[in-house]
Amino acid sequence: MLKFNCKNAASFLSDGELEALQAQLKIADCALHDGTNLGADFLGWVNLPTEYDKAELQKIKECAARLRREVDCLVVIGIGGSYLGARAVHSAFAQSLTGQIKNSPEIIYAGFQLSGDYMNELLAYLKDKRFAINVISKSGTTTEPAVSFRILRSLLEKQVGSEKAKSLIFATTDAHKGALKKFATEKGYQTFVVPDNVGGRFTVLTAVGLFPLAVSGVNVEELLAGAGQMQKICAETKDLSNPAWKYAALRNSLYRQGKAIEILVNYDLRLNYLSEWWKQLYGESEGKFKRGIFPAAVSNTTDLHSMGQFIQEGSRNLFETVLWINNSNSVCLIPDDPQNIDGLNFLSNKNLQEVNHNAMLGTSLAHADGGVPNSLITLDKISENELGQLLYFFEYACGLSGYLNAVNPFNQPGVEHYKQNMYALIGKPGFEKQKEILEARLNK
Repeated sequence: MLKFNCKNAASFLSDGELEALQAQLKIADCALHDGTNLGADFLGWVNLPTEYDKAELQKIKECAARLRREVDCLVVIGIGGSYLGARAVHSAFAQSLTGQIKNSPEIIYAGFQLSGDYMNELLAYLKDKRFAINVISKSGTTTEPAVSFRILRSLLEKQVGSEKAKSLIFATTDAHKGALKKFATEKGYQTFVVPDNVGGRFTVLTAVGLFPLAVSGVNVEELLAGAGQMQKICAETKDLSNPAWKYAALRNSLYRQGKAIEILVNYDLRLNYLSEWWKQLYGESEGKFKRGIFPAAVSNTTDLHSMGQFIQEGSRNLFETVLWINNSNSVCLIPDDPQNIDGLNFLSNKNLQEVNHNAMLGTSLAHADGGVPNSLITLDKISENELGQLLYFFEYACGLSGYLNAVNPFNQPGVEHYKQNMYALIGKPGFEKQKEILEARLNK
């Protein structure tokens, strides 16, 4: 079961500081359930784990089972919340060396950037593969996934023919409208729904995440069950014994002290993409009105040899949230060396997980001594149930935290600015005047 501990941050807080936020937390919590604050149209994720459309879940499982029999790999096309959640969970179960789950189709990601070299490598790799496509886009017109879908759809149709390709292309999109929905209906593709009331970065527990995860062999029902357990805690526990309340209170107390950077720290390579998902969740939710906590991440002990110096002795405007898994999936014992060339025989016959754990404990204490408050989130193991708990915990705390900082946690108005400039510069019809203005600026 997920646990949250902030004893390494206690010395940075005044007596009763977190308790003083409980009145604000209660208001924020009520708003997440009764829709009385900004972003009320995007609260569908709050009860999603226990109110998920059972018919759609059954269809997801059926289609996933068919693909597991028929294809070597599934290409997931999406950007931001349309792929990060699935990639976070998939990577947690995948082998670190291959990035894939044994005895399952490969999951390959596209549409999250515009690199021609990456796309050409992918096309060459897929040339002799049996592959399917899951394109994920609410509108179908976002540049990165739309371009990738056009290119990869063309390859698939050339390899298997347009008729067979229909059974190998799956569109996760709006239920009724949008370019992708229209195109998928015309072509006869199987579609899954991105709910209107769930914003992109909160969609990991919708078909956006569940379909590719089911294809990869992840037990999506257990993922939802774990999220449901945390949903129950958040719905019933209205004080600081609720881990999401406590996490939201701590990070906002530290932010009000000037700690404007939060570093999510993990000690397992399989959680690196969980950090990427978390960065989008909190960065896009809170970075508004010229304020917000900047989300960063490190993977230790690797990054102790690159970022460790800065965290220990650099600017004191940061705090850490450490993610730790109590039990590894296997035991790796350090052998004895009769010559003791490296002087490490004091570690002989110790499990590498034990050494890693002590590295985490020692680092957390050292950073606290150096002026960096840190808290600890622990899971018993990497399992669907516990990852479901973690995903919902972060989502719920994010909603609370945004409201505590007086922003709408469920919109992203700033994301559109770069899109408008890009559309103009690449010559999209209707942007001719803006193109002239931007090119004149660039030519100065």
